[in-house]
Amino acid sequence: MSELASPILYVVVGTLFLMVYLRRYRHRARVSLETRADSMEAGLTEPASLHPVIDPAKCIGCLACADACPEMPAHTVIGIVHGKAALVSPTDCIGHGACQAACPVGAIDLVFGTEKRGVDIPAVQPTFETNVTGIYIAGELGGMGLIRNAVEQGRQAISNLAKSLRGNCDLDVLIVGAGPAGFSASLGAMEKKLRCVTVEQDSLGGTVAHFPRGKLVMTAPAILPVAGKMRFRETSKERLLEFWQGVMQTTGLKINFEERVESIERDAKSFIVRTTRTEYRPEKILLCIGRRGTPRALGVPGEELPKVTYRLIDPEQYKNQSVLVVGGGDSALEAACTLAQDSSIQVTLSYRSEAFTRAKQKNRQAVQKALDEERLRLFLNSNVVRIEPEKVTLDTAQGEICFANDAVIISAGGILPTGFLRSVGIEIETKHGTR
Repeated sequence: MSELASPILYVVVGTLFLMVYLRRYRHRARVSLETRADSMEAGLTEPASLHPVIDPAKCIGCLACADACPEMPAHTVIGIVHGKAALVSPTDCIGHGACQAACPVGAIDLVFGTEKRGVDIPAVQPTFETNVTGIYIAGELGGMGLIRNAVEQGRQAISNLAKSLRGNCDLDVLIVGAGPAGFSASLGAMEKKLRCVTVEQDSLGGTVAHFPRGKLVMTAPAILPVAGKMRFRETSKERLLEFWQGVMQTTGLKINFEERVESIERDAKSFIVRTTRTEYRPEKILLCIGRRGTPRALGVPGEELPKVTYRLIDPEQYKNQSVLVVGGGDSALEAACTLAQDSSIQVTLSYRSEAFTRAKQKNRQAVQKALDEERLRLFLNSNVVRIEPEKVTLDTAQGEICFANDAVIISAGGILPTGFLRSVGIEIETKHGTR
């Protein structure tokens, strides 16, 4: 009798485990279908940046990719549909790339753009060198906006360009930009004892410095040259900038702030880079500038008024005012929700489309909560007609409306510095679902 007990016990336990697994699998499949249906109904079908494309012929439906995704705690960006992994919440994907690394059968490619919406990306080799020999690109400009990815790219780019240095110029490398990629690259140049100058047209942090006050930024652990591991995963903009400032002080890293590059030329020996302060002659150039370039203007009457700005810096300055926020991306939604936390501020959000297709779910939920609590007024399918000193006019689905207004914040994205890049000779590719 005892000889039969052990096999039976194994079968019973195995069956129980299988039943639990299948129940959990079916539940996730049901949630995935509901999530995909919700995304399609809301028109949230276009990923904003780098995202996975899953080959159903290779996929075995193990969901290792979904489990690896760090973005969504409640439901995953990747789910299970008809036994295969699928991108069920496209607009929530921000290109971590963990899904590709986790896939055991190589069924996932990471791509930019889709058939419907192309993304302009500078042509960059695996070494981060562009088609212009000696000019490299890392970070957000190359499509990698995540802090962790940008830090890693900056480190790798410096390592790659250092291998081909001849050392026959006044300067080994000029780094343009002091965001995550430029900061990491500058430390990398210091570590390799390169003759390097870093210029930044604004302040430390690049795009991060322009986030609203108190904004949380996702940062998976990353390695900074010289400084070592950045250990925190989720932290505020202020804490991250404070950390970087501490690294600057500890390492002695120098960055030339408020210095903008105006032109790049080349002679037989080096590049000739003219800035707002001086002229440099580096052998190599590493561009770590943001994709926003110049803020996108609306082109409407009154946009030149002093009450119009293109980013939210300090909500305190808008106390007891009526503020219009224009845009439908994360920066616009975050600005509107941040302002709406102050009951003295009357906040109106205007967006030209019918849905926030390029904003993260948590920001869409924050907007909905503010609407439910009547702390925010929203006009979808609307456009600004004109801005006047004490009022603003919108064209809405119900016709033109005019209301009192003290300030306008335009968060309509930025214009990729395509003209500057092409003037240097760098090729721009429009990606439609390709790497």
